[in-house]
Amino acid sequence: MTTTDSDRPVIAAVDGSPHSQQALDWATHEAERRGLPLLIVHVRPLARQADEETARREADELLAASVRRSALIAPRLRPSTLAPRDFPSAALVSLGRDASMVVVGSRGLGGFRSLMVGSDSLATASMASCPVVVVQDGRPEGEDRPGDVEVFTDIVAGVAADESSDAVLGFAFATAGARPGARLRIVHGWTMFSSMLAGGPALDREAAAGSAERTLAELTSGWRERYPQVETVREPVNGSAARTLVTASATAALTVVGRRRGGESLGLGLSPVAQTTVTHALGPVAVVPC
Repeated sequence: MTTTDSDRPVIAAVDGSPHSQQALDWATHEAERRGLPLLIVHVRPLARQADEETARREADELLAASVRRSALIAPRLRPSTLAPRDFPSAALVSLGRDASMVVVGSRGLGGFRSLMVGSDSLATASMASCPVVVVQDGRPEGEDRPGDVEVFTDIVAGVAADESSDAVLGFAFATAGARPGARLRIVHGWTMFSSMLAGGPALDREAAAGSAERTLAELTSGWRERYPQVETVREPVNGSAARTLVTASATAALTVVGRRRGGESLGLGLSPVAQTTVTHALGPVAVVPC
């Protein structure tokens, strides 16, 4: 039996932390917008056998509470639940093979408060075969308001001048298309050095800027035809793409970046732009394999 795109669930990873509750809220909204199933997952730790019964009971209670929370946002969604026993990132990466996306909080119960993004979230974003959304919305941890309406409507996508941008644009346009009135801002960072490497102008800044604008128009033309209802803004930026995306994330409903190859030197499968955006963004970030 084959799995169609409409069967692939939005996976919300929960562990009882405020960050995972924010991820659950975001995932519930997104599943409802896209007309997709919602799967709420709590990964049970690999505890000693003597603790297994307690861990299972706590998992059942957490998942039941999560279903009730989700119902406050989308009463008709009818989520399913799962409580595998594994390492969190390993379980989520495995489940992500048959998911439309995995949604995680920026930190879990075991995260250090000084860290902006936890190791499990980064590992999942680095290895999953589907997009991974890392939710951090700046809401104080003591405030627990399921169903809050998002303040911002812009979707921001960071693209490179190569074939890796196709997956990023596909996810970004689909996200914006599912949100009536959303605007898609497509950001492309360029420098004189990157222009030279791409065979463009090497000394003329004005010509390099024009080349970047044309490249961005070519990358997005087909997608704009497929999603004519989505207002798009092209933003070629002379300078750091990561810095631009982090700044834009403060007023974005979602910032979308490509995982890309080349991040192995950082110890994870994230490119430098994706790594910086995820760890410093001020709102939810989607990391798309490409």
